[in-house]
Amino acid sequence: MSNYNAVLARNTENAPKGIGPYSQTVAFSHYNNLSAQLPIDPKSGKLVAGGAKEQAEQCFKNIKAIVDSIDHVMSDVVRITVFVKNIKDIDAVDEVYKTFFPGYVPTRTTVAVAALPMDALVQIEALVSNGEGTIPNAPQAGDLIKLTNNTANAPTCPLSTQTVAFSHYNNLSAQLPIDPKSGRVVAGGVKEQAGQCLKNIKAILESIDVPFDDIVKINIFLKNLSDIEAVNEVYTTFFPDSAIARATAYVPARTTVAASALPMDALVQIEAVVSHGDGTPPQAIEDRHGLIIEANNTENAPNSSLYTQTVAFSHYNHISAQLPLDPKTGEMVAGGVKEQAGQCLKNIKAIVESIDHVMDDVVKVNIFLKNIADIDAVDEVYTTFFPNGIPARRTVGVSALPKDALIQIDAVVSNAEGTPPKA
Repeated sequence: MSNYNAVLARNTENAPKGIGPYSQTVAFSHYNNLSAQLPIDPKSGKLVAGGAKEQAEQCFKNIKAIVDSIDHVMSDVVRITVFVKNIKDIDAVDEVYKTFFPGYVPTRTTVAVAALPMDALVQIEALVSNGEGTIPNAPQAGDLIKLTNNTANAPTCPLSTQTVAFSHYNNLSAQLPIDPKSGRVVAGGVKEQAGQCLKNIKAILESIDVPFDDIVKINIFLKNLSDIEAVNEVYTTFFPDSAIARATAYVPARTTVAASALPMDALVQIEAVVSHGDGTPPQAIEDRHGLIIEANNTENAPNSSLYTQTVAFSHYNHISAQLPLDPKTGEMVAGGVKEQAGQCLKNIKAIVESIDHVMDDVVKVNIFLKNIADIDAVDEVYTTFFPNGIPARRTVGVSALPKDALIQIDAVVSNAEGTPPKA
C-alpha cells in the first residue's frame, strides 16, 4: 500500500446530486473540499420554496448532510463562503447561519454575484478539516486540532473567526477595508480600500507570527473590475514582502472576481490562504517544521508578474485563475464559450503537467461565467478533461471578467509528495 495520500471523492443520497459532472466532497490529506451547495431539496432535485432564508437553510442542511456522511461534524468546518444574488439578503442568511454555528464560527467570505445556477438566491460552500488524512488504511494524526485566532488589530466579527489553522494551512476570513479602531470603511477610493484590506491581512498574520510571504493564494473581489489597475498599484507595494521573496520575485497565486456588491458597500474585499509550516498540534516537529513554498511558472500557460501560476505548500497546489488566453500569442482564443472553456482548461492542464501532476490530481475547480446560461456548453468541454467527474466544484455568474472573457477557471490540486523541508 502506498504511503502517499489518495484523492477520495464521496457522495451521499442525503444531499443533492451535482447538477454537473462533479463530486459532493473530495478529500485529500487533511482537508475535505466540498462543492458549493445550492438550495436544492435532495429528494425532489428542485429548489426549495421560499426566499433567501429558506434557501440558506437548505444550503446548510445539504452541507451538514455531506459532513455527516463522512463522519464529521459542523464544527470541523474551517471556512464558509456565502454567495448571494442580493447583498441585502445577507441578514436573512446570517439568521440561519447562527443556528448551524452556535458556538465556534469558521472563517468566512460573503459576496454578492451577478447570477447563481438554477437562478438560486443563495449558494454556500464549505472547506472542512480531515483529521484522519487520506493515506489508504493509515490514519494520519487523527487528533490534530484547529487553532482559531482573532486580534484587535484587524476587524472582528461575531459571525467569523479571523483565521482558522488546521494542519499546514491558515484560512483567513475575507478582509473588508475596515479600520479596526473605528469599525468603519476607510475614507477614500479603491486604492485606500485595497491598502486597508491588505493591512488587515498583515495584522492578522503578524498576530500569529506568520510572515506575509507565507501567503500562497489571494482572491480579490472587486465591485468594479475596471478598478483592478488601481488595486494592482497598491498590491505591488505589499508583494513581494521580504528580501528573500524579492530575490526570487515570489508572488502568490491569484484570482480576481467581479462582485455585484460587497458587504458595507465596499469597493474591494481580499481573501488569503496562508501556509502554516508549524502545522497544528500534536504534529511532531520533525513531521512539520520548515516546509518550503514551491512556486512554479511554465511558458506553456499565460504568465503575469502579478501572480505565480501555481504555488505548492505541503499537500496542495494552488493554481491562479486561468483566462482563455493562448500562451504563445497572449491573445484571447477565437470562438465562443466552448472554445474559451477549453483554453482555460488547457492552461490548467499545462500548469499541472509542468509540476509532474495529472488532471486526476485536481480536487476542486472554481468556474466564473459571464453568462450563467453557458454552463451546459462548458460542461460539454469540462467532461473531456474530467471524465470521471471527480473534482468538487463551484460555479458563479459574474458581471465582468478580465479582458472581457466569457469564462475564467481556477483550481486546487493535490500534491501527494508534499513540499520538502528547508535544506
